[in-house]
Amino acid sequence: MTQTAARLLQLLSLLQTRREWSGPELATRLGVTVRTVRRDVERLRELEYPVVASLGAIGGYRLEAGAALPPLLLDDEEAVAITLGLRGAAQGAIVGIEESAARALVKLQQVLPSRLRRRVDAIDAATVSLGGPPAGPMVDPEVLVALAAAARDGERLRFRYRDKADTESGRLTEPHSLVSAGRRWYLVAWDVDRVDWRTFRVDRVTSPQATGIRCAARALPAEDAATFVTSQLARTRPVRRVVLRVHAGAETLADAFRVRAEEIEPLDAHTCLLRTSADSLEWTALRIAHLDLAFEVVEPAEMRDLLAGLGTKLLRAAALPE
Repeated sequence: MTQTAARLLQLLSLLQTRREWSGPELATRLGVTVRTVRRDVERLRELEYPVVASLGAIGGYRLEAGAALPPLLLDDEEAVAITLGLRGAAQGAIVGIEESAARALVKLQQVLPSRLRRRVDAIDAATVSLGGPPAGPMVDPEVLVALAAAARDGERLRFRYRDKADTESGRLTEPHSLVSAGRRWYLVAWDVDRVDWRTFRVDRVTSPQATGIRCAARALPAEDAATFVTSQLARTRPVRRVVLRVHAGAETLADAFRVRAEEIEPLDAHTCLLRTSADSLEWTALRIAHLDLAFEVVEPAEMRDLLAGLGTKLLRAAALPE
């Protein structure tokens, strides 16, 4: 393959990954001049690829949607990732997408080179699904795509949102990122009317409408979107302080209970005070009761009641039937 042909394929691949690229951005990624990018774009047009140029400060090049879909260019790692992703989506938490994912998977597997098919099959053969009903709310795939597109393109988006109190409202947002947390999806976005960052559960979003208004990227008040969602979820949960006297060394306790060193105060070589915070006393009670460590509750008194109730249930369950 000639250098020019290889560069044209790389340019086409880049145009498929984003809605729009500026000339300087493409030149940097390809290692050429902006003038060369313009010439390469003309070559793609001669090959009947619908590359559109827009003017202005945020203008650039994009592939125009049309009746003919250009070849999708994937490297080896991308092909493997998409194949595995489609297999997961065929059993996933996005409502109505299972059949579409299965059809796309069949098409992709037909064109995978044998070396890649063996890699995918090896992972598939070693993976077992628990099956069973969905473990979380189902997400509308059209809503998910609309949110992702707005975040990618830096476009303001309107939608209806139902909060945890089941109150519905209209929102005008600047989507930043989507965060997948197990079986639940969250949208991180700037809420234009409330002039603040917000986290939205995607399964509660309906009727997304693109506004066509482009917006400059905003800096998140966190290291990344995942960190922001984690901090927002933590703020919505009541946090309780728990203090336990545990008959174990500090190192043993830290390893068994998976807590930070600053949460442990050694009293002697075999006894520690564990000071920790919990958004669920029930879960903390189950965790400490499960460990093979003797302990006493210092506070709160509610923890003692929980453990007493748990002990009664376990003794009742362990009793022989009459």
